[in-house]
Amino acid sequence: MTIGFIGIGIMGRPMAKNLIKAGYKLIVYDKFSKFDDLVSLGAEGGTSNRDVASKSDIIITMLPNSPQVKEVILGSGGVIEAVKPDQIVVDMSSIAPAASQEIGAALKAKGIAFLDAPVSGGEPKAVDATLAIMVGGDKKTFDAVKPILEKMGSSVTLVGDIGSGNVTKLANQIIVALNIAAVSEAFVLSTKAGVDPARVFDAIKGGLAGSTVMNAKIPMILDGNFNPGFRIELHIKDLQNALDTAHNLNVAVPLTAVIMETLQALKLDGMAANDHDAIIRYYEKLAKIEVRK
Repeated sequence: MTIGFIGIGIMGRPMAKNLIKAGYKLIVYDKFSKFDDLVSLGAEGGTSNRDVASKSDIIITMLPNSPQVKEVILGSGGVIEAVKPDQIVVDMSSIAPAASQEIGAALKAKGIAFLDAPVSGGEPKAVDATLAIMVGGDKKTFDAVKPILEKMGSSVTLVGDIGSGNVTKLANQIIVALNIAAVSEAFVLSTKAGVDPARVFDAIKGGLAGSTVMNAKIPMILDGNFNPGFRIELHIKDLQNALDTAHNLNVAVPLTAVIMETLQALKLDGMAANDHDAIIRYYEKLAKIEVRK
């Protein structure tokens, strides 16, 4: 079996490496990123999206947003021009659910199976293959691809039809952003009150307020580490997709709108490439204090 992997970025690169480590034959391609390191590990370098599709049994895409995924799969010289009915396309990007459904319908018209399978966990979990992978599509296709997905994630869940994976990812991104905001408010308050934030963390992390988000982000914040994992600009992209989807469904998401404005303010302050733990810097600026060791 040959897996085509298109999109060798901050997430795609370690994901592809884990598939190579698992013994899969890969052909890789990215229009904008070099992939010599993957070739040195045994992957074949592709020359185009179409080239990758023509040589693969399963094609995985991991790209920034809906327009890029649509271009790579449906555009001129894209995957759709070379795929055959026995192939499967899996998009692991975080994109708008409606875009996933559009891509799925176009591929279905050619007899090609499709899954949308976005991930959560950021670069650290992409590196250690413990991503949470949420999948939309039919069960037969899911069952065929699940062993491959399990080489990149510790949790692989079929949540519904095509588009459901990205709906689930939007829900995830809303919760993560608001959780970081809540943690930020609480720790800025505690620090301003003169209480050691490290001790506050130790005191509450095992209680009801404890969360995976807090456990991951507070140690980074205390160290002043705002290097991405998951960039603010990408969280803005995800929340824009969440807002658009919610508005199309006539669902009110006021807290999502509030945290979106916080992220936009951080972007204007030059922090778009920071990790989303930099949400705390918005609150630190307002309170004129830093939460550090």
